[in-house]
Amino acid sequence: MDNARLAEGLREHTAGFAEAAAAADPDVRVPTCPEWPLRVLAGHLGQAHRWAASIVREGPSPVPDPLDADPGAPGTWSGWLREGAADLEAAVQAAGDTPVWTFFGPQPARFWLRRMLHDTTIHHADAALLTGRAFTVAPDLAADAISEWLEVLADPVTASLNPDFAELRGTGQTLHLRPDAGPGWLITRTPDGVRWTWETGTADVTLAGPVEDLLLVFTRRLPLDRVTVTGDEALAAHWLARTAA
Repeated sequence: MDNARLAEGLREHTAGFAEAAAAADPDVRVPTCPEWPLRVLAGHLGQAHRWAASIVREGPSPVPDPLDADPGAPGTWSGWLREGAADLEAAVQAAGDTPVWTFFGPQPARFWLRRMLHDTTIHHADAALLTGRAFTVAPDLAADAISEWLEVLADPVTASLNPDFAELRGTGQTLHLRPDAGPGWLITRTPDGVRWTWETGTADVTLAGPVEDLLLVFTRRLPLDRVTVTGDEALAAHWLARTAA
């Protein structure tokens, strides 16, 4: 997926979040996002985009506290959020292929465009689920979001960031995410961590359904019964309990 598509998706889902958030009380709790008030979630999103842009331009800086973010008055959120997304897009475009800092070692600046796109997509879903607005995500973006999250989980650094991620190690247990189109993601829990491939095949548990639903189940925004589960449902539940994005 090229940078133009990533940037288009970031703009789309930033705007979608802003539109959904405008329909709710800014102090209402968001059940799918550690019950933060909507105001904090909006602040986190704009803060994260600006933080990522600063990393691309200037190098690493401490992870900001979402509780410190100030999105301003609700009527200004849309403009403020769009400005943050545009700032990140501009920073990545200016950086080109220059390696920049990431949690996982130096990578091209597009790492942050992709990471923020998928984080924003899930938070757009949070706001839409909260307010009852329709949420859609293009199949190509949903598929890339699943792949990107698996790349994060498979990196050895990830287990050191959160004890829950270390519990994803296993002895060969397998999970398969099977979309309506394409082979899907075959995940293996090994003693050294998570491994995954893009293929068909059998697994200890298979989750099947539209790729958009698989993404939202995989990030615990929709319940497991939203997709078809075949095999060891307890294995799927164990995985999901430790991997919410």
